[in-house]
Amino acid sequence: MWLPAPIAIDVGQLGQYQFDMGWYAYAGSARGSGGLAARVHRHRRDAKPLHWHVDYLRAHATPVAVWYAVGERRRECRWAQALLELADARIPVPRFGASDCGCPAHLTGYRTPPKVSTFRHLVAVGVLQETFRA
Repeated sequence: MWLPAPIAIDVGQLGQYQFDMGWYAYAGSARGSGGLAARVHRHRRDAKPLHWHVDYLRAHATPVAVWYAVGERRRECRWAQALLELADARIPVPRFGASDCGCPAHLTGYRTPPKVSTFRHLVAVGVLQETFRA
Protein backbone atom coordinates (compact mmCIF):
# COMPACT_ATOMS: atom_id res chain seq x y z
CA MET A 1 0.00 0.00 0.00
CA TRP A 2 1.08 3.58 -0.56
CA LEU A 3 0.35 6.23 2.05
CA PRO A 4 0.83 9.65 0.38
CA ALA A 5 1.16 11.77 3.54
CA PRO A 6 1.85 11.30 7.26
CA ILE A 7 -1.31 10.82 9.31
CA ALA A 8 -2.47 9.80 12.78
CA ILE A 9 -4.85 6.82 12.52
CA ASP A 10 -7.01 5.26 15.20
CA VAL A 11 -6.40 1.50 14.75
CA GLY A 12 -9.36 0.13 16.70
CA GLN A 13 -8.40 -1.41 20.03
CA LEU A 14 -4.68 -0.87 19.35
CA GLY A 15 -5.21 2.88 19.75
CA GLN A 16 -3.97 5.85 17.74
CA TYR A 17 -0.64 5.74 15.88
CA GLN A 18 1.29 8.09 13.65
CA PHE A 19 1.92 6.62 10.20
CA ASP A 20 4.72 8.04 8.08
CA MET A 21 4.34 8.66 4.37
CA GLY A 22 5.58 5.60 2.51
CA TRP A 23 5.01 2.00 1.50
CA TYR A 24 3.34 -0.62 3.69
CA ALA A 25 3.12 -4.40 3.35
CA TYR A 26 0.62 -6.50 5.26
CA ALA A 27 0.86 -10.27 5.70
CA GLY A 28 -2.58 -11.84 5.86
CA SER A 29 -4.48 -14.92 4.86
CA ALA A 30 -7.52 -15.58 2.72
CA ARG A 31 -9.11 -18.61 4.32
CA GLY A 32 -12.66 -17.27 4.52
CA SER A 33 -15.53 -17.65 2.14
CA GLY A 34 -14.60 -16.68 -1.41
CA GLY A 35 -10.88 -17.25 -0.80
CA LEU A 36 -8.15 -15.06 -2.20
CA ALA A 37 -10.26 -13.27 -4.84
CA ALA A 38 -12.86 -12.19 -2.27
CA ARG A 39 -10.23 -11.01 0.23
CA VAL A 40 -8.31 -8.97 -2.36
CA HIS A 41 -11.57 -7.48 -3.67
CA ARG A 42 -12.56 -6.46 -0.12
CA HIS A 43 -9.25 -4.78 0.59
CA ARG A 44 -9.37 -2.88 -2.71
CA ARG A 45 -12.85 -1.47 -2.00
CA ASP A 46 -12.93 2.01 -0.51
CA ALA A 47 -16.23 1.77 1.39
CA LYS A 48 -16.40 -1.07 3.90
CA PRO A 49 -16.86 -1.67 7.61
CA LEU A 50 -13.63 -1.39 9.60
CA HIS A 51 -13.11 -4.94 10.86
CA TRP A 52 -9.43 -5.91 10.65
CA HIS A 53 -6.49 -3.71 11.68
CA VAL A 54 -5.49 -3.33 8.03
CA ASP A 55 -8.91 -1.79 7.25
CA TYR A 56 -8.01 1.26 9.35
CA LEU A 57 -4.82 1.90 7.37
CA ARG A 58 -6.48 1.00 4.07
CA ALA A 59 -9.00 3.81 4.62
CA HIS A 60 -6.08 6.22 4.00
CA ALA A 61 -3.65 4.19 1.86
CA THR A 62 -3.90 2.97 -1.75
CA PRO A 63 -3.32 -0.69 -2.60
CA VAL A 64 -0.62 -0.99 -5.28
CA ALA A 65 -0.02 -4.75 -5.46
CA VAL A 66 -0.69 -8.09 -3.86
CA TRP A 67 1.94 -10.81 -3.41
CA TYR A 68 0.44 -14.25 -2.90
CA ALA A 69 0.83 -18.01 -3.03
CA VAL A 70 -1.99 -20.50 -3.41
CA GLY A 71 -2.22 -23.60 -1.24
CA GLU A 72 -3.33 -25.02 2.07
CA ARG A 73 -0.14 -24.22 3.95
CA ARG A 74 -0.38 -21.36 6.44
CA ARG A 75 2.28 -18.81 5.53
CA GLU A 76 1.08 -15.62 7.21
CA CYS A 77 3.55 -15.56 10.12
CA ARG A 78 6.57 -16.64 8.04
CA TRP A 79 5.72 -13.98 5.47
CA ALA A 80 5.41 -11.32 8.20
CA GLN A 81 8.91 -12.30 9.39
CA ALA A 82 10.28 -12.17 5.83
CA LEU A 83 8.78 -8.70 5.28
CA LEU A 84 10.78 -7.51 8.30
CA GLU A 85 13.97 -8.87 6.71
CA LEU A 86 13.61 -6.65 3.62
CA ALA A 87 15.73 -3.51 3.29
CA ASP A 88 14.54 -0.47 5.25
CA ALA A 89 11.81 -2.45 7.09
CA ARG A 90 10.24 -1.11 10.27
CA ILE A 91 7.27 -2.02 12.45
CA PRO A 92 4.99 1.03 12.48
CA VAL A 93 2.52 -0.41 15.01
CA PRO A 94 3.41 -3.24 17.40
CA ARG A 95 0.98 -6.22 17.19
CA PHE A 96 -0.79 -4.78 14.09
CA GLY A 97 -2.60 -7.72 12.48
CA ALA A 98 -1.02 -10.12 14.96
CA SER A 99 -3.55 -10.30 17.78
CA ASP A 100 -4.02 -14.06 17.23
CA CYS A 101 -0.33 -15.10 17.08
CA GLY A 102 3.04 -14.35 18.66
CA CYS A 103 4.44 -12.21 15.83
CA PRO A 104 5.64 -8.68 16.61
CA ALA A 105 3.37 -7.40 13.78
CA HIS A 106 1.98 -8.35 10.39
CA LEU A 107 2.39 -4.81 9.03
CA THR A 108 5.75 -3.52 7.86
CA GLY A 109 6.60 -0.02 6.66
CA TYR A 110 9.21 1.11 4.13
CA ARG A 111 10.55 4.40 2.74
CA THR A 112 11.03 2.83 -0.71
CA PRO A 113 8.94 0.09 -2.35
CA PRO A 114 9.89 -3.39 -1.13
CA LYS A 115 11.21 -5.76 -3.82
CA VAL A 116 9.17 -8.87 -4.61
CA SER A 117 12.30 -10.58 -5.99
CA THR A 118 14.04 -10.32 -2.61
CA PHE A 119 10.89 -11.45 -0.82
CA ARG A 120 10.62 -14.53 -3.10
CA HIS A 121 14.18 -15.46 -2.18
CA LEU A 122 13.48 -15.12 1.55
CA VAL A 123 10.32 -17.25 1.60
CA ALA A 124 11.61 -19.82 -0.94
CA VAL A 125 8.17 -20.43 -2.42
CA GLY A 126 6.52 -19.44 -5.68
CA VAL A 127 5.21 -15.95 -4.95
CA LEU A 128 2.92 -14.40 -7.53
CA GLN A 129 2.32 -10.66 -7.88
CA GLU A 130 -0.65 -8.70 -9.16
CA THR A 131 -0.13 -4.96 -9.59
CA PHE A 132 -3.07 -2.54 -9.48
CA ARG A 133 -3.54 0.58 -11.56
CA ALA A 134 -4.35 3.83 -9.78
